[in-house]
Amino acid sequence: MRTPFLLFLGDAREFGAAKTAGGIRQWRPEISIGQLRLPGCGVDLGIPDMTPAEAAAKGVATMVVGVVNIGGFIPPHWVASIIAALEAGLDVAAGMHQRLADIPEVAATARRLGRSIHDVRQPTRSFVPGSGVKRSGKRLLTVGIDCAVGKKYTALAIEKAMRARGLKADFRATGQTGILITGHGVAIDAVVADFISGAAEWLSPDNEPDHWDVIEGQGSLFHPAYAGVTLGLIHGSQPDALVICHEPIRTHLLGLDYPVPDLKTCIERNVEAARLTNPAARAVGISVNTSRMATDSIDDAIRRIEDETGLPCCDPIRHGAGRIVDYLMN
Repeated sequence: MRTPFLLFLGDAREFGAAKTAGGIRQWRPEISIGQLRLPGCGVDLGIPDMTPAEAAAKGVATMVVGVVNIGGFIPPHWVASIIAALEAGLDVAAGMHQRLADIPEVAATARRLGRSIHDVRQPTRSFVPGSGVKRSGKRLLTVGIDCAVGKKYTALAIEKAMRARGLKADFRATGQTGILITGHGVAIDAVVADFISGAAEWLSPDNEPDHWDVIEGQGSLFHPAYAGVTLGLIHGSQPDALVICHEPIRTHLLGLDYPVPDLKTCIERNVEAARLTNPAARAVGISVNTSRMATDSIDDAIRRIEDETGLPCCDPIRHGAGRIVDYLMN
């Protein structure tokens, strides 16, 4: 995909619905030039509002549909903005389950103008089932008590902390936002179930003995809807290290009337699953999402978690991930 980006926010009413755009803005501010908001949008990323034509005049190359919704579809009233971007000279990228290429007027406009459309959630290659064969190099995987607790942000922060300490490390994206941030990866939830572990093996191949692949986790072993994706990713990643992502104030799984697991159980089950393909797998830290917590309660929560687990704990956005990386290295 050509950069820089215009981030399309549509009519998202809250930040959670614009998390793809928000992630790009957080981790790649240098390519996040402007935002395009429709009437009713309640999200502001703090960058200039632009029409596609204004963005093109500023040197923007691609408009990214930075919104997510249940079902991963592109509402009909977004199509005019997508076509306007193509008409203005921009390519368009999206990470939805529905493909841009399957919307007739979008595909026809792109062909007519010679523009590129990127459906980043759709794999561009085929995969085979996982083999379980041990690979060289080292791997860290983020897992969680639930969905949407910070696995992507944790992995990106760990990569950043590793590189700051002179370590060889690469973030490996397994979701559409990570792919748009880094420009490469595979959307694991769009891979046929039998091939998820094989896709994870392809994503983190043999490497130098001291090189770390920091792999973005997906779903949760405890979420009835998404546990299958998580398990395939764990087995294919063969992680040497697991970082458990947690939100201390969360009581129920996302969208369901199921209680979240206790932290000890979460650690035990994830390590047990990982040891099928890597008997040496171990938990090395707890990443906490404190974005909805009262500021004066955060330090106490971190101390309690460290006392309970014996592992370093931090919010990678507030504090960085250095404590976890230092514990891992020592």
